This record gives sequence, structure tokens and C-alpha cells, in this order.
Amino acid sequence: MELTHDGHAAPGAVPERVTHATVDVPRLRRLLGVPELEWLVERVRGRLVAGQPLIGAVSLATPTPGQRSAVERLLARAPGGGRSLTVRLEVVDAVLRRSGVSPDGLAAAVTALTGPVTPLAQVRAEEDAAWDRAYAPLGALIRDRPEFAAWAARVRADGVARRLSRTPDAVHTLLTGVCAALRVLPVEPAVSLAAFAARVLGSAHALDDGTPQATLTLSGIRELTGFGDGSGAEWRRDAWASAGLLKDELSSTVLTLNLRGTPALDWMAGEGEPSVLTLRQLIRRPPSVASPVVRICENPAVLAAAADALGPACPPLICLQGQPSAAALALLRHLHGNGSDLRYHGDFDWGGLRIAGALLRRVPWRPWRYSAADYRAALTASDPELPLRPLTGAQTRTPWDPDLAEALAEAGIRVEEERELDLLLSDLRGRP
Repeated sequence: MELTHDGHAAPGAVPERVTHATVDVPRLRRLLGVPELEWLVERVRGRLVAGQPLIGAVSLATPTPGQRSAVERLLARAPGGGRSLTVRLEVVDAVLRRSGVSPDGLAAAVTALTGPVTPLAQVRAEEDAAWDRAYAPLGALIRDRPEFAAWAARVRADGVARRLSRTPDAVHTLLTGVCAALRVLPVEPAVSLAAFAARVLGSAHALDDGTPQATLTLSGIRELTGFGDGSGAEWRRDAWASAGLLKDELSSTVLTLNLRGTPALDWMAGEGEPSVLTLRQLIRRPPSVASPVVRICENPAVLAAAADALGPACPPLICLQGQPSAAALALLRHLHGNGSDLRYHGDFDWGGLRIAGALLRRVPWRPWRYSAADYRAALTASDPELPLRPLTGAQTRTPWDPDLAEALAEAGIRVEEERELDLLLSDLRGRP
């Protein structure tokens, strides 16, 4: 703090630490604490909060006679004429010091009248520090699991945690739980979501739909597994299952043809009939036989046509029926882990390519007539009596064959999987 030659604070200086031991509070209230000077006290306190020096003039437009009289008593002289009332803060500071009412000046006086002042800069610094502490669990997570770095940056940037929990303490508690869950995901073998929540977070309902912990944990799971965008109960169930957390073992299914390895599958394969496997079946008793090659299609029409045309002679075939379900992922991971070479075919459109990309991020596969060359051949061989439809939707990448996305963008035409039934059935027959 700046001092004068006699050791007193310089007029208008903001004290580093204000004490009230020497303030004559009764006299101060009569002199500066009257209602007519509330405007002046508020202006001074506002400057203290803003960290501004108490120098210069403050003015009040259209003052009342009582306000003019109060300033006259404070300064021991008329404040001057004019339509507004102007007071220089240095003058008030000097009056308070000389009179002994507040030897430490105006800042000490206002603090004694209105309470301690925390400068706005200090408030903001403390708030920033509190929010840094709130997000500390994210930093600890990415030190252990760097693959969550991009997700953690988005959580900080988009403010979703603040919207969900409001205060720094609440956000810290929320992120502590979320990061504890993500740190141990995915789980293998799959477990009940409720049992996982009880074990890791202390409550079986901690990850129930709609809870802040469920919202953020599910977004982290999607970063981890690459699970695609979506909404609804079925989408959430499959998103959880992509990390090995099961909400429902029976609703998630996968359509298959001629898989073997359980008594039921063996019987259905002998009949050449499609089978629907639940996630419960695949977790409790997955197929014990893994064929050297297993083909995957996107649309049920392909599997139905294969069953009609080839029956028991059709090699193993799995149908995703759109986005890969938790049951489909469980089955394909099991087959891949036991040595099966997975071959995939889907629609030649942006939606089909996104499904293929989502599957590739979870389970390795190789294209089954699903390359740029195959797409161009399909355009040439299309039945002229069946009109081709233009592509719609947003473009996506094709990491298994980067030229495929470029070919679709160039042609602008979609080719559904059903258009290539004859070609796919020829492959399943084992004939070129």
C-alpha cells in the first residue's frame, strides 16, 4: 500500500488489508452511514469490488435536498451548485482521516459500514480455481487412459457437466463417478449394468436412464467403442452393451443362418433355417464351433434368399439388420476370437458405409464384394428396369477402401444390397 511521508495511507489508495479497530463506528454511521449517502457508499463499494482506486469524482443526478445536506455535513462545506451532486473521493478520504472517524480512510470506513469486500478479480480467480478442481478427475483419467483425451476436452469445452450439475463441487462429484466407471471399461465378459453400477459407483441405480452419470458415462463409452449416433431405449441398450454392460439380455438379438456349435444351432443348420440368437444365449453358451469363414450381410432379404436358395448347403451367414446390436457384436467378437475370418457386405450408400465403419471399429472384417471396384461393377450391372436412386445424407469415410467413398461421391448413386442378390448367392454357392 502506498504511504505518505507521515506513515498514513495515501488518499484514495486501496488498502491491502483493512482493519476496523480504530474506526469510530457510531460517529461514522452518523456521518457517512445515513440513508441520504447510501448512493455514495454504494459507489465506493463498487470501486472496491472492481479493484479500482478511490480517486476522482462521483456524481448523482437530480439529488434531493436531504442528499445535498448530507454531503454538506460530511464535507463541512457546501458541495457546490448545479443540477447534479458531485463529490471527490479524495476529499471524503481526507475528511475521514483528519476527523479520526476512520484514520485508515474511506476504504476502511465503507468496509466497516457494509462488511468485508472481496475484489471481483479475486472472486473470479477463486471461481476459476474451483472449476479447475472440479474437472481434475478428467485429467487423472486421461493420464491412465489417453484414448479418452478428446472426449475429456469436449466435456470441458461444451459445458455439459456444468449444465448437468451446476456447481463446482457437484461437477467434481459427478466426474469422479463417471471417470471411475470409464477407467474400468470395457468389461469382459459382459455384466449387468446395474451390478456394475453397484460395484463401481456404490448404487445399482447410478447409471439409470436420465441420470447425469449415465449421460456422461454413455458419451465416454461412445468415444471408447465408436458406437454411432442414435436415440431411444434400444440404441442406449446397445451402446451400453458395446462396452460390455447389459441392460437387457433378451431384447438384443442377431439373425443367423447355418451357424453350429450348440444343439439348437446344429438342428437349425441341419434344416437350413434362420435362427434368432439372444444376447443371453450368446453370453451363457456361445457357439463352440467357429467356421474358417463367416459372411456378414446388412439386410434380412439377403439371408432369407440364401435360406430359400441354398438351405443347409449355405455357408454360415450373419445378418446385422442395420446397426450392429449388442448380440451381433458379442457373436462376431466370439467368432473372430476363435479364428473365423469375417467378410462383410452392405448397402452402397452413406448409411451402409457408416454401419460398416462402426462395425470395423469394434470387430475386424474384410470386404465381401464391398470395394470401390465392386461398387463400379454394380453400377454397370444394374437392372435397367429397376431405377437407381440418388445418394442422400452426409458423406463418410471408408477406411477398408478409401477409394470407395470417393467412388460413391463421384457417382452419386446408391446400390442396395438386394440388387446384388444373384452375385452374393453365387459366392455362397462357392461359384464365381
